[in-house]
Amino acid sequence: MGDVGVSNGNNNYALYSSSETLNDGVYEDQMGFLGPNNGDDANEDGHDAGGDRKDMTELDKYWKAVRDTPQDFTGWTYLLQYVEQENDLIAAREAFDAFFKCYPYCYGYWKKYADLEKKNIFIDRCQEVFERGVAAIPLSVDLWQHYISFFRTQYPGPEYEEKTRSLHERSVQSAGLEFRSDRLWEIYIQYEIDCKKPRNAMEIYDRLISTPTQLYSHHFEKFEEFVRDNLPKDILSAEEFLVLRMEYLKNQKASAPTSDDASAEGEQNKKSADSSSTNDDAKTENDAKKEEEEASAIRDKIIELRRVKHKANEEEVSRRWNFEEGIKRPYFHVKPLERTQLKNWRDYLDFEVENGSHERVVILYERCLIACALYEDLWLRYAKYMEAFGEDGPRSVYDRACSIHLPQKPNIHLARASYEEKSGNFSKAIEALNFLEKMFPTYLPAKFRRLGLVRRTGKREDVEALFKKYIDAATSPSIASLYAIKLARYRFKVCGDIEGSKRILNTAIENDKVRFRFMFD
Repeated sequence: MGDVGVSNGNNNYALYSSSETLNDGVYEDQMGFLGPNNGDDANEDGHDAGGDRKDMTELDKYWKAVRDTPQDFTGWTYLLQYVEQENDLIAAREAFDAFFKCYPYCYGYWKKYADLEKKNIFIDRCQEVFERGVAAIPLSVDLWQHYISFFRTQYPGPEYEEKTRSLHERSVQSAGLEFRSDRLWEIYIQYEIDCKKPRNAMEIYDRLISTPTQLYSHHFEKFEEFVRDNLPKDILSAEEFLVLRMEYLKNQKASAPTSDDASAEGEQNKKSADSSSTNDDAKTENDAKKEEEEASAIRDKIIELRRVKHKANEEEVSRRWNFEEGIKRPYFHVKPLERTQLKNWRDYLDFEVENGSHERVVILYERCLIACALYEDLWLRYAKYMEAFGEDGPRSVYDRACSIHLPQKPNIHLARASYEEKSGNFSKAIEALNFLEKMFPTYLPAKFRRLGLVRRTGKREDVEALFKKYIDAATSPSIASLYAIKLARYRFKVCGDIEGSKRILNTAIENDKVRFRFMFD
């Protein structure tokens, strides 16, 4: 069994990797992974993966549809339905793996993929799929729940207690700030209670009480019940318990009877010392009563201290409640969002940037870009926000946007190129523009941006060579003339070569007389 792993506690959501990385180069041919492996794939696990391979004609048809139009989400669903029905595990793995390189945010299909592996009794493979799924969409509360349920069912023994605890901890570190993450917190707390670890449960409650979630009020009510049902020394750290107990004893001492009252009480006790054989029982009962009073007072203090945090959390929830109520589709779908939904996300982001912590802003952007993964302006906005926090954040945002979600949106690639150039990383900037040129061979802004980028490197021979390449590859005389005019201007303005500039323009006029005729009419 693969190790579940332990999170290091650094919740840098901006650095989440996609479900699959396209090697080191973000701009590897996007369609290169599409298509079934028609070789003789042996089942490496040694199991019968659904019997002999059948005639692949139908399967090839479904693959052709998604190869021809990878953005056809419905075509992908038909392919996945087909391989599930056929129970051909090798074909299913190929299909699901290719699908997730296009649509990693579809948590329901991660669950289907994991169930398929489990159905064919590949438990380690099933766990691997879950791991890939929560890496691709770490804010998916549902996927974490399914993963935890699978793991606890497969590995129920006490020897797996720490690994199970680690998985619960990873789930709340990854998705615990999601507004609808209540269930993850609840099952984590219940797990610790079931393991007879009330102090661990108390520590989780302490975190949850300060976390804005949909059921925040319910959680505090459950917390109060939890405190009432357990002895303070069993749920508090030794340090906090001793502090609260000393405070209680100090208060008791301050309210103790006066010396006269104490003397009278002592006399009465002395007179009755020999009058009954039940004094020892009464003393024991009296001690138990005092202990219960002490425990009750400390419980009240525990709740009182946490209520302050609860009230502060309630205020945070109330400030966000209307925005959360306005989120009608928090999951990914290829269908466009309503304008009101998009406005709500943008307004919510504005609010969080102005009022929230950096961590909460990042969480909200990540939530937003699950539902709005196909909206270029929101990716650009996220990358721009992250620029204030180092290079890794915006680069991760651009990587995911350009390689997975928006490979055919030119503006995001141009923005990435600008960012990389601004960061001094000219090779990555050129890489971004190269990809854009391959994707859209006739898209002139990409070519002009690349010319400008090469010009700013100061290597004149590279600029001249690139101009020549574009002029020679021009699809029409008018396009060649456009490049020639820019080259002539470059020669004149940058190189100070007036004669060379004239020669370039004269050649362009000869080659494109129709375009330049207006100059002589």
